[in-house]
Amino acid sequence: MSDSALVIAAVVTVVALAALFVYTTAARRDRTAALRDGDEGPSGGGAETERSPGRDIERAAVLEHQSNAALAAAADAAPAVRGPMDPEVLDVTRRQFMNRGITAFFGLGVGGFGLAAISFLWPSRSGGFGSKVNVGKIDEIVSQINSKREPFYVPEARTWLATYPKEAVPKAKGVYTGAVLQGMENGFVALYQKCVHLGCRVPWCAGSQWFECPCHGSQYNRVGEQKGGPAPRGLDRFGVSIAGDSIVVDTQEVVQGPPIGTDTTGQGAEGPHCA
Repeated sequence: MSDSALVIAAVVTVVALAALFVYTTAARRDRTAALRDGDEGPSGGGAETERSPGRDIERAAVLEHQSNAALAAAADAAPAVRGPMDPEVLDVTRRQFMNRGITAFFGLGVGGFGLAAISFLWPSRSGGFGSKVNVGKIDEIVSQINSKREPFYVPEARTWLATYPKEAVPKAKGVYTGAVLQGMENGFVALYQKCVHLGCRVPWCAGSQWFECPCHGSQYNRVGEQKGGPAPRGLDRFGVSIAGDSIVVDTQEVVQGPPIGTDTTGQGAEGPHCA
């Protein structure tokens, strides 16, 4: 499993645990409020009253008849004004509203963060860095490289695309393998723009015809092999393939650059250095 997949799995796990925590906290608060409301109800108890004798039953019937008459007389009176609600009931409703509102906002925040993290870490397969990038037509790219005397920069692939001399291919076979070597056999090498020393973006120096890092002075020849400075190896690179009349750079896998001392083309500095 790749590092990106592990990070995505960790983010999903954290978001799920946070959602479970929020749900259980809200449910516990609601149960507590419900139990408190139940405790505040009217309390009754005591021993059962003994059965009333017949005389008491007759007296109760008379009293009921009198109370019914009083109710009938009061039916024409104005309705009684309703008193204020119990403050405790209002407090419980307000507390539940605040708890649920906080819980909802917290859940939305955690969910949004999780989705943003996953979308950021999820590798792109539709184009751009992290996928196979169609750089353009072979003839147009070669013409631009020769006319400007500098490699062709591909921003969406974060790559410098340079031509590789066919006469150097036999020597390259002793150093390079896979899609990188196949690209060299087709006449191209795709170099990751990041310096292998501390990660600065490496520009092209028109004077020396090398790549020269402005941060700490690392130097690489036209095909990205280390020529000087603190860089521990040559520039990392990507596989190159030909699709019809177009060049495709596969940025899904970064191939580590060649070790110090590799020099398959023999290209020396052709002018003053920039760094």
